[in-house]
Amino acid sequence: MGASAAELTVRQVLDWRLRRQFLTGVGSDGAVGSDGVAGPDGAAGSGGAPGPDGAVAAVERLAGVQAQVPAAAELALALRAGGPAAVERTRRALADGRLLRTWAQRGTLHLLTPAAAADALALIGSARTWEKPAWTREFGATPEQVAQLVETVGELLREAVLTREELTAALVADTRFAALEGQLKSGWGALLKPLAWQGVLCHAPAGGGRAAFTHPGALVPHWPGLPPVEEAGPRLLAAYLGAYGPATPERFDAWLSRNSLRKAVLKGFVAALGDRVAEVRVAGEPALALTAHVEELAAVEPSPSVHLVGAFDQYVLGPGTKAAELLPAAHRAKVSRAGGWIAPLLLVDGRIAGTWEQEGAVLTVTPFERAPGERAPEERELTAAVERLAAAAGAPVTEVRMRVAGEG
Repeated sequence: MGASAAELTVRQVLDWRLRRQFLTGVGSDGAVGSDGVAGPDGAAGSGGAPGPDGAVAAVERLAGVQAQVPAAAELALALRAGGPAAVERTRRALADGRLLRTWAQRGTLHLLTPAAAADALALIGSARTWEKPAWTREFGATPEQVAQLVETVGELLREAVLTREELTAALVADTRFAALEGQLKSGWGALLKPLAWQGVLCHAPAGGGRAAFTHPGALVPHWPGLPPVEEAGPRLLAAYLGAYGPATPERFDAWLSRNSLRKAVLKGFVAALGDRVAEVRVAGEPALALTAHVEELAAVEPSPSVHLVGAFDQYVLGPGTKAAELLPAAHRAKVSRAGGWIAPLLLVDGRIAGTWEQEGAVLTVTPFERAPGERAPEERELTAAVERLAAAAGAPVTEVRMRVAGEG
């Protein structure tokens, strides 16, 4: 591990993350803004546009984009990669295998590049959650049945695309799986997730909003298969730090698998990265950063900023809603809501400072009560953020209303 022990402020870290995640420095057309510094991933440059293949580049930089709600994923990429055109680019990338949609981080659907998908699936699958008695009791499939499903589904999908109904019908015709029909039909995909984590199933593009599945190898040219955990772990940890760092290994594990990996395994990933990672201190607390980014982080001179990001945005999902530097604990319930819903967010100087919602052309912003030292967004800053949001979504905003938190 590198010897650097740079002292960083929270504002420096948040400003850096905004740039790394293509939220600052990229205009709605994908052009680099005045504060953007183009640079290859892993190099010193933190900002800049994601390039002509912006949707794929943004997904790669973010180490995946949650796509449980497709419209939320599309807005996240449109904000970062060229507005509404990014949506069509994303669909083309899914059709030709440059992106995959599959159950990955935290058991939720994500868009991932094939390389990141292979690494994430290998790590998540290594926890073998479907072999735990509690999982069997809840979902009704034994570890032996899951192993049989892996083999059977792998063969069914190797050269085919099947809707959920077609896949279920093919499986329940086999007496080994007949009792699992209800779970196989479930839109939550509880029985299908272990198959995704073992690399034999992913979502396939389908018309009419219907869920369809295929084998990753049928969709992705030169699908690499799942790598060994000891190779996948360091790569994915480095990718995580490159977008959401500085961070601890435990925060990486929470993002990936809700803390299902053993601490010794996480320590092994850090050790394998060697001097590619360095320990820093953020507001006095230890964390890890990629060594290539330490000098840049220390040189950040934070500038005022206001952003509006959509529901389930990676800016908050990466560090998680428990990240104190990002979200005051007193306001967590306003962001992380019932049913796992993550609200659309107002960011002020990189901190979550409120939520927003849009009905037709009316956008309502609900700021939180401010803690001492926090500031309200200036009108011109909020206007610019609304314009960026409207341009990305391709939906005009004709009126902005401010509402005090707690009001109906």
